[in-house]
Amino acid sequence: MKGSERIYAALLLVCLFYILVSSPVLKHAEFIIRPAWKAPTTGDVSESSDLAVDETVPVEAESFVPFGYDMEGKASPTFNLGFGEEKVDLVSSPTLADVDESRMAMTGPYISAIMNPRDTHFDRLQCPRPLKSRYKMLRPKGSLPDKTQQPPRRYFFALNLYQCAYVLPRLLGSVVEAMRFLGPEDCVLSIVGGRSDDGTTEILVALKNEVEALNATYYFGTSDIDPLQNGNDRVTELAKLRNLALGPLLTQQDSYAKDTSVIFLNDVSICTDDILELIYQKQHQRADMVCAMDWNNHGATFYDSWIGRSMNGDLFVEIPQSGSFEFSHNLFWNDPKARSRIDDKLPLQVFACWNGAAVFKAEPLLLHNIRFRAAYKGECYAGEPTLFCKDLWTLGYSRIAVIPSVNVGYNDEQSRAVKEKHGYASGNIQQTEHDLGLSTGIEWKKSPPELVKCQPDWTHSSWAPWDEAVGEHVPFDWSRSGYFNAKRPFDKELEFENDGKDETGHWAVETMATASPKLQRRK
Repeated sequence: MKGSERIYAALLLVCLFYILVSSPVLKHAEFIIRPAWKAPTTGDVSESSDLAVDETVPVEAESFVPFGYDMEGKASPTFNLGFGEEKVDLVSSPTLADVDESRMAMTGPYISAIMNPRDTHFDRLQCPRPLKSRYKMLRPKGSLPDKTQQPPRRYFFALNLYQCAYVLPRLLGSVVEAMRFLGPEDCVLSIVGGRSDDGTTEILVALKNEVEALNATYYFGTSDIDPLQNGNDRVTELAKLRNLALGPLLTQQDSYAKDTSVIFLNDVSICTDDILELIYQKQHQRADMVCAMDWNNHGATFYDSWIGRSMNGDLFVEIPQSGSFEFSHNLFWNDPKARSRIDDKLPLQVFACWNGAAVFKAEPLLLHNIRFRAAYKGECYAGEPTLFCKDLWTLGYSRIAVIPSVNVGYNDEQSRAVKEKHGYASGNIQQTEHDLGLSTGIEWKKSPPELVKCQPDWTHSSWAPWDEAVGEHVPFDWSRSGYFNAKRPFDKELEFENDGKDETGHWAVETMATASPKLQRRK
């Protein structure tokens, strides 16, 4: 080769190398070699978005550990969430130090129960088989792509789980069965835990291989965020945890279908037909968001009283200025139409809800970048689900509904009583739609109530415009407001009476003497 030809070849190689390193192909290859959660920076967010990323709740540098990459302590991918100008690392390398070896050795019965609906090791809530003919519309249509192609995910399960080993056999067992029915390759399970010493963390670590063997995608991470830590604003911290659970959805948007549904569950004892019915009603009603009904005191008291708002703007239950809960059993006392639909187990539109289990469109999160957040400056102090619903209304997502056929409690004993009093979803469907022939259709209203009840705590209430402060989007530090545990007075009434008896299952008594049986509420 002549000298001029060598120079030409060298220049050509340099150009090719420059093109390669500048190409997105290399970035794509990096994700294939080392998968990671990579959050969009502020530059990736359209300035025309109604609610930009920098308007979400600021996140501090609490650690977030995604298990499953390398449990031997090698470096793992970094997961950043961008909030405003600041990008905060929320990940440290997962190591064996994050789990307790003795508790890890005792996870077997839990994993067996979660993966096998016929397992009887735990005295968990017994659930009916789902109505396959009703829910077949939720399964993938047509043939699946070959194994070299990854179909876009359509179902994203998100959970924040802390100190709740007692409910995992029923809760996660139902989630696994729902994913099996929907098509595991169509499903993602994302769980954020941390700080638990009752075996919750170890169970969730051990679950990884089983879920992935189904061909579903599983993310589990831990965070040090403590909503009840002295000096923290509870709502702000809860919003952070919820956003972390949504991390794989928010940061890998190309992996999801346009009609993806988010199934966000609290630490509830729930059946598979409950989950499928919520997803079904979201699609059948063409809703933007649907919620279950959660209960306390063996089904006598509606639980999520602080969050819900009806279409007349009021709370679901009457709370007088004294803060008394003597009327808490009287749902929709000043909305006769809503009360009638609740009694008949018919879906009804509301302004805001959560109620232990919610299913909503991923679209407003992906297209408009809304996130769970605390109240803005000048805005009524409210729970992060209430504000999430408010932001949905602001963006025109007004179809928010409660599905009264789905009723849950916060442990197996409570859910048994709830199902006995309010019915299983499958039984309610049979009675309402088939026996009585009632129409389940919702007459949707496009306009929200002009005024919505502001209830920053249980003794101070007022009325405020539904869209108060949504135009300014000015963040506010609520940690010194006096409201950071606005729900605590109600928590005391919601504790289950166990008289020192174990209600948390076999873990606390038979397999984990050091586990705390304390029942944790909405996290």
